[in-house]
Amino acid sequence: MTRSIRSFAFALVSLVAGAALAQPPSQVLDVQGGKIRVVTIATGLVHPWSIAVLPDGKTLLVAEAGRIRVIRDGVLDPVPAYTVPAGTSKENNDSLKTLALHPKFADNRLVYFAYPISGEKGTTLAVARGKFDGRKIDGVKQIFVADAWETSGNMGGKLLFGPDGTLYVTVGDRDRLCCTGTEDNSLRMKAQSLANDVGKTLRINDDGSTPKDNPFANRAGAKPEIFTYGHRNGYGLAFNPETGVLWQAEIGPMGGDEVNILLPGHNYGWPLVSMGRNYTGSLPSEQWYHRDGMDDPRMFWVPSISPSSLAFYMGDKFPRWKGSMLVGSLNGMALQRVSFNQPSQAERREPLLKQLNVRIRDVQQSPDGYLYVATELRSGGTAADGTVLRLEPAEGF
Repeated sequence: MTRSIRSFAFALVSLVAGAALAQPPSQVLDVQGGKIRVVTIATGLVHPWSIAVLPDGKTLLVAEAGRIRVIRDGVLDPVPAYTVPAGTSKENNDSLKTLALHPKFADNRLVYFAYPISGEKGTTLAVARGKFDGRKIDGVKQIFVADAWETSGNMGGKLLFGPDGTLYVTVGDRDRLCCTGTEDNSLRMKAQSLANDVGKTLRINDDGSTPKDNPFANRAGAKPEIFTYGHRNGYGLAFNPETGVLWQAEIGPMGGDEVNILLPGHNYGWPLVSMGRNYTGSLPSEQWYHRDGMDDPRMFWVPSISPSSLAFYMGDKFPRWKGSMLVGSLNGMALQRVSFNQPSQAERREPLLKQLNVRIRDVQQSPDGYLYVATELRSGGTAADGTVLRLEPAEGF
């Protein structure tokens, strides 16, 4: 089948799906203290990894398997705004990761995205940017390639612009041996080395260059783009609006999913410290619970929920949730709401959307205070079972 025929077939299927959304279905779910309405905005997506809400609050960009889609006024455009070129990355559900809008998007229209690339040494994570003209993304240019080459293993790929305009990028531990029944720790130990980007959170400028004030910018033998290290697979990034500090959610091994508060140059312990276990059932190390010089997690989950995203809600549509942290979860199949400074406890966790029985890939707040959530039914395959949902307050909230 030629590329043009494939594109036509894809557009036709998407058009039918988009037409069905003229009157999007909704349902009302019970939550603590009231009810919320869940409105289906788009269906027929293939593993939607990421949502970016444009400043108008009505247009969404969605990264799915190998494509960037546009949702405008609640209707999914059947034609992708961008398709990853053939051969650029493996054509499966990992072929496009996270989207991020430039802080000055309203002026420059720049959209950033992370994706795997192939080379002589295997695969690694890259970051590119292009201009969105309202229909398509043109002028795409690769601006950064992580030094995290391996033949397989998790890549991470979360992007977030900070208040100062720099771009934060998570890179996974690339451990292709994690689930093979071996105790070999050699690959994941790269997360403890400053000589590569494996198991790191990076900080780069909007053109892919390195900020001069990065913690290791002037250290011999260290990658200057490294912001923090000792991570496993970071998938959630958000700045706490009350403190201005960066928080990260990451998937642990067998148990031990974490939320960490990221400070420049700090070491977060992986693979020596973790509340989870290796996939063989053994402990990560002989001193797995804490080590001096390594930061303990702010919170953790055992058993695993597989955190996929992180956001702090600061809108007015859900006043009871203001200040809450929202963590999307894959295995947990819920949107975890964490409220802080509660009576008799430091935090309270409430799983939202459990009734839907879907994996939560991303959560984003729109400028008007609504929440948008990307979901999928399963992790593998190419089934178009992904959706984008909008959460609204309902009666009693």
